[in-house]
Amino acid sequence: MDWGNVTAEDLIDALREVDWSSPPRPLSEFFSRFTVPRSYAKWNSRLKCNLYYYRTNYFILVVLILGLGFLRRPLAILAAILTALSIAFLNDSFASTFSEKVTRTVRQFSPHLAAKMRPPFTPVIRGRPSAKRAIHICGQPRWVFVFLFSSASFILWYVSCGLLTVLWALAIAVLATVLHASFRTPNLKARLNTFREEFRAVWRNYREL
Repeated sequence: MDWGNVTAEDLIDALREVDWSSPPRPLSEFFSRFTVPRSYAKWNSRLKCNLYYYRTNYFILVVLILGLGFLRRPLAILAAILTALSIAFLNDSFASTFSEKVTRTVRQFSPHLAAKMRPPFTPVIRGRPSAKRAIHICGQPRWVFVFLFSSASFILWYVSCGLLTVLWALAIAVLATVLHASFRTPNLKARLNTFREEFRAVWRNYREL
């Protein structure tokens, strides 16, 4: 895949659809080799490739930096968790996995309630869904959970007065992520992973025909 031709919108869509449950890359690989990109095109391609390949590592890095900034503000920590969840719900894989685990847990105590938490049925015509399958969480549209968690986090940010703290911590986290993604030389594993994801996307589009 030529990451130089990948737009920011394509990268965001890929991060939204990709599975985030994969474990982070080893630290020996994460801090292996750093070089200065030779041109803007090389830097642009490297940045997108590393953001996609080391996405779990960067997510953990951002969480750790934000956690260090909230050691003296317990409410801000809870607000950060709710904010992270509201953003994570935008990822299709995370939302589906979260819904399945919650439904499975509820089924152990109340099978009747768990039955109501199932997503609505989408009719299938000639082997294909009649409409694009919308993501539901615990039987409700995804935007309901995103709105509730975002509203709760906003209230906690206001009460804890930690908005300035999170802005500084987030700025440091984003700067650290961009610097690493800019100077970390993509290795063979990253390139092979890129080709594998590209093949999956092509195969997924082929099956939808």
